[in-house]
Amino acid sequence: MTPLPTHVIGGYLGAGKTTLVNQLLRQADGERIAVLVNDFGELNIDADLIVGQDGELLSLAGGCVCCSFGSDLVGTLASLQRRALPPQRVLIETSGVGLPAAVARAARLGPGLQIEGTVVVADAPAVRAQASDRYMGDTVRQQLADADLLLLNKADAVSPETLAELRAWLPSIAPQAALVACVQALVPAELVYGTLGMARDEVNRPWRPTPMAPPPAAPAADTFVSHCIKLPPGVDLAALSERLRAPHSGLLRAKGWVLDAQGQCWLVQTVGTCTQLTPAAAPHGAPSGTLVMIGLRGQFEPKDW
Repeated sequence: MTPLPTHVIGGYLGAGKTTLVNQLLRQADGERIAVLVNDFGELNIDADLIVGQDGELLSLAGGCVCCSFGSDLVGTLASLQRRALPPQRVLIETSGVGLPAAVARAARLGPGLQIEGTVVVADAPAVRAQASDRYMGDTVRQQLADADLLLLNKADAVSPETLAELRAWLPSIAPQAALVACVQALVPAELVYGTLGMARDEVNRPWRPTPMAPPPAAPAADTFVSHCIKLPPGVDLAALSERLRAPHSGLLRAKGWVLDAQGQCWLVQTVGTCTQLTPAAAPHGAPSGTLVMIGLRGQFEPKDW
């Protein structure tokens, strides 16, 4: 069974988690996505994405669905996979006061799932005050620490000086996370998911939001750069992992597969400084590996690879 890619989306109340979900749904491009939320009534899926509703399940455009898992996340995940048209990807939005790492641990108990990363959305104007608050501070700091990818949302609502201070402060709480500033949670879906499966001639194309999405604060092509490399068999997995995890490289996301010296194929997943290597079957028996990377333009240098 091909593992079902699953992503946990967390962050404090009002940070922009559901805005991110809506942005990702608009970029589904025919992929069937299931969105799971703890409390169905609190999720505000954009009305123009909703096709119909049956109890606590929303039918969305393009074969996507949204449902509540209540207290039975594993059971809900299993039931989704038994659908006539099962999802091809799962997004789990946590409660605003929930801890993403705890949800990810529970989701790993689901059959046939592959947790590919935890995205935490932070509210640029409020996150520092929230993190130092007497009552909510512990929760906010733990949410940030759980992130593999940290989206500093509402970046247009703070001054450049404050934004620079936040960029310097957040790594002290989430040193392992890739940090990206954004507006209206608008980032390329490839950044959240990785780009394995994109045609090679598409990898370096400028990214543009779909026509229904609001314009970003700056063109994504000015912010991100993508690069695809072919890797011959015999890859040193330890050396590759160390290189992918190197801090200050500007690398945000990498996904692909490689062949080690014994011919074993490994799925490679990197988000921030966290890298996972999982045994896998080589796609179509291909003789070499492929790695697709997304980095920050001006920091990530494709020529170094």
